[in-house]
Amino acid sequence: MFVIAGLGNPGKKYEGTRHNVGFDVIDALAEKYNVNMNLKKHKAICGMGIIEGVKALLVKPQTFMNLSGESVAAALDFYKLNAAEDLIVLFDDISLPPGDIRIREKGSAGGHNGVKSIIAKTGRSDFARIKIGVGERSEGWDLADHVLGRFSERERKDVDAAINNAALAAGYMVNGETNRAMNAFNAKKRKQEQT
Repeated sequence: MFVIAGLGNPGKKYEGTRHNVGFDVIDALAEKYNVNMNLKKHKAICGMGIIEGVKALLVKPQTFMNLSGESVAAALDFYKLNAAEDLIVLFDDISLPPGDIRIREKGSAGGHNGVKSIIAKTGRSDFARIKIGVGERSEGWDLADHVLGRFSERERKDVDAAINNAALAAGYMVNGETNRAMNAFNAKKRKQEQT
C-alpha cells in the first residue's frame, strides 16, 4: 500500500494557487482512478482506492503547508508504512518552469517548508517525490506572494499538462517503476531530447 500525499493549503482562498499544485495532482488521480475523497482523518481529506492495481491512500493535508508532516506522518503511522518505501509526495517547485516536473527517489527539502515538515515528522528524507514546476518569482516579489499567486492563462495550460504527467508518473511509481517515470517525465531529460 502507498500513501500519495499532495501538498497545499486548505480552503477556497488557496484553490488554483502555485502552492496548491500538489492538491491538484491528487484531484487528477482521484478522478482518473475513481477514488472518492470522502474520508476525513489523519488531519487530511483522504480517499482509499486502487492506483494501477496497487492499494493507495490519496492524502490532502489540511494542516496548512508548513505543518504537512503532521498529516503525512499520521497516515504512515496508522497503516504501519515506511516513508522510504510507501510514500510519494507531490509539491510545487519554484526552480522548475511551469509545465516541467521532476521525480526524485530522495533528497533534501530544498527550501520547501511542506517537505521540511515531512522530513522532520517522519525522520526520513529518502521518500519519493514529484516536483511540479510553478516558475521562479518575479524580481522584487515576495516568495509568499509568488507561491500564493495564480498562474497566467498560458502558464495554466502548461501546469495542467504537468499535473496530468505527475498523475501518470505516480501510477508508474506505485508499481516500482520510478526509473521509468524519471526517464519519461524528468524535465532535464525532456529538454535534452528536444535539442
